[in-house]
Amino acid sequence: MSGTLLVISGASGVGKSTVVARLLEMVSVHFSVSATTRPSRPHEIDGVHYHFVSRDEFQDLIDDGAMFEWAEYSGNLYGTPKAQVLEQLAKGKVVLLDIENQGALQVEQAYPDALTIFLAPPSMDELRERLSGRGDTTPEEMETRLAVAELQLADARDVYDEVVVNDDVDRATSEIMRILAEHERGHNVS
Repeated sequence: MSGTLLVISGASGVGKSTVVARLLEMVSVHFSVSATTRPSRPHEIDGVHYHFVSRDEFQDLIDDGAMFEWAEYSGNLYGTPKAQVLEQLAKGKVVLLDIENQGALQVEQAYPDALTIFLAPPSMDELRERLSGRGDTTPEEMETRLAVAELQLADARDVYDEVVVNDDVDRATSEIMRILAEHERGHNVS
């Protein structure tokens, strides 16, 4: 039996981490911890939030074919180690990837059965408020992230299986749970 690869992606600041945390509380899934070259934030723990590695270490993983997907975003590399994902899928588990758009596209090409969900902000104004409220983004970075978000939103319905608006964490989480349940029912029928 093969598990379900669930990909959740979305614009920076849309609330992916919050929705993913809520989802992990409510559904039995294996959360795949991504690797990144970006520095950790004060609250982040290596191996829990990310595997924090040097750029050289990350490049070695790419060269060895050990990454399921990877992308560069805002000058840092992000990626999913392949081994743990395939191991959990082979056990029939739901494996959750919280990844950027570029990585989501790679996963969709490498694993067409993946269920891909784009988490969208209620509006660009709301996204601007969320980004400025985080306090870890310069005005220049915020403008870059907003421009990227607009491009991502424009393509989301064509690229992803589903688009979920994160206007309320509980509602968005419930919608993702419903989509996942429908997807799994469809897979178990065939």
